[in-house]
Amino acid sequence: MIRTLIISLLALSLMAGHAAAYEPSEVLDDPALETRARTISAELRCMVCQNQSIDDSNAPLAKDLRILVRDRLLAGDTDEEVIEFVVDRYGEYVLLRPRVAPHTYILWFGPFIVLLLAGLFALRYVRTRSVEEAAGEGTPLTEDERARVDRLLGTPQDN
Repeated sequence: MIRTLIISLLALSLMAGHAAAYEPSEVLDDPALETRARTISAELRCMVCQNQSIDDSNAPLAKDLRILVRDRLLAGDTDEEVIEFVVDRYGEYVLLRPRVAPHTYILWFGPFIVLLLAGLFALRYVRTRSVEEAAGEGTPLTEDERARVDRLLGTPQDN
């Protein structure tokens, strides 16, 4: 029973497609312009939802931004000009993928630096540990330690 339910839920989740929030009244008559508008909308963050593009969001601000994008395209702006207009108005936070610039280096390169540092620390730990283990192998047992080992193993002692 549970197995059937899990398989059904998995199948439904795989069949679920991309659910866009745009309304039919927003769609442009020119298919090329509409495709450009959808591409731009997918790159812009909804300032209300924050983790959704304006293309996916049902928030009123997202709708206003979708209309703004389409109005700018109808006015003859290029894709870059439309994005720059929205960024000038709302700030770089509106971009779902931040630009590579000095003030965003930590976002782009920080994870790689942390991963590199973790690898260096792990390598140092393994090397230190192996040196310590190698140093411990060459140290002979004292007479007391040898006698204790012999007692624990039940071997006769040499006298």
